[in-house]
Amino acid sequence: MINAVIFDIDNTLVDFMKMKQISVESAVDSMLDAGLSISRDKLIEEIYTVYWAEGIEDQFVFDKVLEKVLGKIDYKILAAGIVGYRRAKEGVMALYPHVHLTMAELTRMGIKMAVISDAPRLPVWMRIVRFHLHHYFDHVLTFDDTGERKPSEKPFRKVLELMQLPADRVLMIGDWLERDIAGAKHVGMKTAFAKYGNVKVINPDINPDYVLADVYELVEIIKSQNNLP
Repeated sequence: MINAVIFDIDNTLVDFMKMKQISVESAVDSMLDAGLSISRDKLIEEIYTVYWAEGIEDQFVFDKVLEKVLGKIDYKILAAGIVGYRRAKEGVMALYPHVHLTMAELTRMGIKMAVISDAPRLPVWMRIVRFHLHHYFDHVLTFDDTGERKPSEKPFRKVLELMQLPADRVLMIGDWLERDIAGAKHVGMKTAFAKYGNVKVINPDINPDYVLADVYELVEIIKSQNNLP
C-alpha cells in the first residue's frame, strides 16, 4: 500500500539541467560580447567548476569566476552575464511531460504529496508556484528547513513525521541515486528512480524499487500497489 509520494524537484518535475545548460551558455555569450577576454569553452568550464564545488544553485557563481579570471569583478561584464542568464532561463525552464496529469491522478486517488529538495527555500517555492504545483503538496521541505541535504536521514524522517505515515507506505521519486534513492531506502521508503531526468553516471550498487522512463508511470505503480482499477 502506498499512501504518499515524495518528489524531488529538479530533474524530477522540472527539467532543471537543460535550463541550466542553456542559461549558462547565454550568460557566457553575453559576457564575451561585453568584452571578457577568454575562450568560450574555458569560461563554461570555469562556471561549472564553481557549480560542482559550491552547489548548482550558487547565486554568486559569476562573481567568483570573474574574480578568478580577472582578479576582480568587472560590473559591466557581471551585469551582462546575469541578464543573459535570466533571459534564457525565463524562456526555457519547463516541466517534464505529464507532470500535471500525474499529480491530478494521484490527487484523485487520495495520495498525499510532498517535496524534499536540497535547494534553498525561495528558489524551490519559486519553481513550485511558477508551474502551479503548490496546490498539490501537503508539505515542502528544503535545505533551509532541515539544515541537511540528502542522503541525510533528517529530511526523510522529518517528512514522515509531518505526514504521520510509516516509511513503507511512502514512495520517494528522484533523479539522483546516491541522494534521493539511497537516502529514502535507508529510512525504509519505497523508491522510484526518475531515469528520464538523470544526467549522472548510473551507480550499479543502488537499486531502486522502480525505474521510470516517464513520471506518469507512477500512476500505474500506485494502482498496482493499492489494488485500484
